[in-house]
Amino acid sequence: MQEEELDIEALKKNEEFLGNLKDIAKEMREENSIAKGYQLLDAKLLLEASEEEINEIFSFIVNTAFDVLAEKLSTGGKFDMDDYEDLATARAIYENGIQRYSENEKKASKELFLILYFTIKDGTLAESMLIHAAVAMAGVSFDDFIEKMVDVSGVDESDPTAFFIQTYVDPIDTLLKTYEKEITKAKAEIKALEASM
Repeated sequence: MQEEELDIEALKKNEEFLGNLKDIAKEMREENSIAKGYQLLDAKLLLEASEEEINEIFSFIVNTAFDVLAEKLSTGGKFDMDDYEDLATARAIYENGIQRYSENEKKASKELFLILYFTIKDGTLAESMLIHAAVAMAGVSFDDFIEKMVDVSGVDESDPTAFFIQTYVDPIDTLLKTYEKEITKAKAEIKALEASM
């Protein structure tokens, strides 16, 4: 543990490392890159940067993600999980949905999960977003969802989509049957969204 702390202290003084962070921050803004935003955020969290600095990067990530989402929705584009930038954008929207769900804003979180279901190319991940939306619609609390429904034991941390909840205690087809009523309603909302485009 102490060795790790020394490394972080050394990094805080390492000119090359700090120079790289400045480059990433510059590229993040110039390229409007959410992926670079996450790279910078991770490094700043490691370095225990000020809350103001962390919030500024986080705001950039969220605002840019919603701009990209609006563009995808208006052009009928989809998020390709093999594309690092698309993955980072979907992650930012997902994290916002999860945060809202944890704050008991079920309607707002349901809408974000449905939009992800609608815009993510990957079928398995999209299906998981539909389950998230249905569970929120059914009124399941965030704590119950995490503690009773989610199974994190089989998560492959090397999978780039590992930060999306995709593994459950019950098989997905069982959950699709359990929440059939909510899923039917959710799919009707998606059809309405498609029709409005």
